[in-house]
Amino acid sequence: MWTPRAAAVLISLIFVVPLAKAQLSKTPESKAQESKAPEPKAQEFRLEEVASLADLPIGQLKPKTIAFADRPTENLVDPGTGFMRYEEWAKARPLEQQSLGLYPGYSEPNTDLVVDGVKKRFKEKLHMYVAAARFVLSRQPASLDLARLVTLPFVEQIDPAIKHRVISSGEVTATQDPKVIFNQNPNRKWCEGRPTVLCVRSHYQLEGRFPLGIQLANKIRDSAKPVAAFLDFESEFTLRSPAEVEQSGLTKLTGLDTASIGAIEQSIFYVNQVMQFGKLLAVFQQFPGDPNKTVVTVFMALAIESNVLDKRKEFALVPVLRNLVPAQVLAGKSSFNTGNSLSAGLPVYARSSVKAIAALIERE
Repeated sequence: MWTPRAAAVLISLIFVVPLAKAQLSKTPESKAQESKAPEPKAQEFRLEEVASLADLPIGQLKPKTIAFADRPTENLVDPGTGFMRYEEWAKARPLEQQSLGLYPGYSEPNTDLVVDGVKKRFKEKLHMYVAAARFVLSRQPASLDLARLVTLPFVEQIDPAIKHRVISSGEVTATQDPKVIFNQNPNRKWCEGRPTVLCVRSHYQLEGRFPLGIQLANKIRDSAKPVAAFLDFESEFTLRSPAEVEQSGLTKLTGLDTASIGAIEQSIFYVNQVMQFGKLLAVFQQFPGDPNKTVVTVFMALAIESNVLDKRKEFALVPVLRNLVPAQVLAGKSSFNTGNSLSAGLPVYARSSVKAIAALIERE
């Protein structure tokens, strides 16, 4: 019969002895690792919303902080869409229009359409989403190698949800589509004529409930041109020299008169739907009064086809599609919006992209 003492001995043999052996078998190094506190994560950049970059003096911009502005004044906002009409944007902000247009001298496209057998010319109307951001790096401008930013590995890390493939100038989409024809740079061929250039074809699969919603929308609309559940676009990334930054007036755009070491420019010249073009511009300058710091000003401009935004009535009349109204989706105000990429809407996409760019440049 088991006595209490015998039971206690058995319990110690089953549980205590193996545990003691396990502790003895551990090396000093493994014990040190167990007791070592986890390393703190690197501090991420945070956003500080401002009405405009000029509203936050450069000296008040804190480390690891991005001043971000994408809300135009009420007189510039089209109340029906929430975005700026291209012509009003160009009139109110000519310096932005000059620098953030697809190419020098760009204006809204003229399109020839045949109506009742008669060719008529129509202007392709556009609406603009424009964002500006600024952050400071505790590094000398000369320590930055901007050419390393015009590479596929850098581009791939900005938004992992977008997949990229390098293409040559001969692979650029060439069709008789008026949009594609008009978006050709009249001064040179895309992906050619620049000392540092990277051309990519990008693919983004819409996330969340968008594919199912678009499939339903296509069945209900019964359109000859169905909406795709993805975005395909082509871009040219290039490095602008300090002389080009000065000659093109980009320092006037940033509002800072300090020396520049150059700028990175992305020109999105082909998009399969929704948008006409896009522009991303990052200008690098010496921090005013401190040669050991670099200030980076980033601009993002996306031109939305106005006829896409006009589809709000068509979708709003169908109960199951009311949350797919394009203007709401693009503004990030739909229940379909999800994630941090393009499916989240342009404001969220712009903010997450700028934060990624700042983090990547800081690590370079």
